[in-house]
This record gives sequence, C-alpha cells and structure tokens, in this order.
Amino acid sequence: MRTKNTTTAATVLTCLLAGALVAGCGSGDSGANESADDMLEDANAAMRALKSVRVDSTSTAAQGGTVTVRLVTDLDSRCTARTTFSQGGSLDQIRLGKTDYVRPDRAYLEKRKPGSVTSEQRLWIKTPADAAQPGDGLSSCTRPFESFGEAKKGKDARVGDRKAVELTVTDKEDEGGTYTFYVATEGKPYLLKAVYKGDEYDTTTSFADFDEPLDVQPPKAAEVIDAQEALR
Repeated sequence: MRTKNTTTAATVLTCLLAGALVAGCGSGDSGANESADDMLEDANAAMRALKSVRVDSTSTAAQGGTVTVRLVTDLDSRCTARTTFSQGGSLDQIRLGKTDYVRPDRAYLEKRKPGSVTSEQRLWIKTPADAAQPGDGLSSCTRPFESFGEAKKGKDARVGDRKAVELTVTDKEDEGGTYTFYVATEGKPYLLKAVYKGDEYDTTTSFADFDEPLDVQPPKAAEVIDAQEALR
C-alpha cells in the first residue's frame, strides 16, 4: 500500500485492497530453498491465475472506526461484496460487468442523511460501475497482485489448517508501514493472509475458497431501482 489517505476508514480499505496486496503462483514446495522475493513472485502468479476467491478484510483507522469487507470475486468483472462500518451501516453490492447493484441499509443511509429514511431499505439501486468513487465503500472485482518493497523470510506459521511461511515486506515509500504476508508452503503457494500495520491504520486480509464455483446473479427485477431512469 503506497497511497496514504486518512479521510475515512472506508477509503483506507479501498486503497489497500486495490493496490497493496502481494500474492502469487505455481505448484510450490516447502519454499525452504527459495528467497523471499521468489516466494512472493510465486504467490503473485498463483493468485493471478485464480478463477475465483473469497477475500475477508478488516481495517481499523488510528483515529477510530473499523471497516470490514467480504468480497467473493472472479478477479475480473463479476463479484459480490458486503461492507460493514463500525460507525454505522452496511452496504451490499453485486457487480456484473459494467453494472453495479447496490443496497445500503437504513443505518448507512441515516448516517449520511439523517431523517431521510423512515423504514428499512430493501431495494437495490442499479448504477454504472464506473460511477463508483474512492471512499464510497464499493469494491472492485479485480486485484493487481504484484510485488513491491524489500521482502524478508520469517518463521513458519499456520493459517487455519494450512502450513505457511511469513514474509515481511517494507517499502521506503511507506514510512512506518510493515506488511506480513502468509504464503502457503503446501500445494499451490497461495497467499493465505496479509497483515498491514501502519501509523494511520491496520488491516488484516485473508483469502479462501480458491477456485470455488462462483454464481453471481442480479437481484430480482421487482427489487431494483434504476438510478439513471429515476433521474430522467
């Protein structure tokens, strides 16, 4: 993560997920004879080759406020996400190509426009995906798994029931920030978890359900409001 943004925890999380995750590839062995850089490159390739993955992330800003996201994605153009804000509300999202279906709950809307909602909000709002803005809590289906900074191999670890190795990365462009990546050492060298600790926020991101079947469908037509039609 190279871009600092302290406006909201949501923006922080969006930036982290969009640009900071290192991951990788290959069929992998214990990694005992590989350098930390080589292990990250292998992890990058393995993650980029996936057809689907689940991403769970929790980001806590130093000034307070936590954002959690569960994203299930094909790493291309189809994904679902649920974003929850500790300071109020949640936001559901379905992205299908160039279209987003977004469903904020009552608490989310009340936080942003007090008094604007009198009952629970159950409808989805249809809107162009390119209308999404940083900080609005919406997720991208894509992930640029790439290496950066200086990597050092750490101790062996376990993530759930899988053996892994810790790889610590520091980046001179991010003073005070440290990433710890947990790369699987059995089977394919998937990135299992990434932990970022910085002066402005901490984030823990885990990856699971590698290449599991993905079925992303739009909401029922009766539950959708077309934002562009409503403005005409």
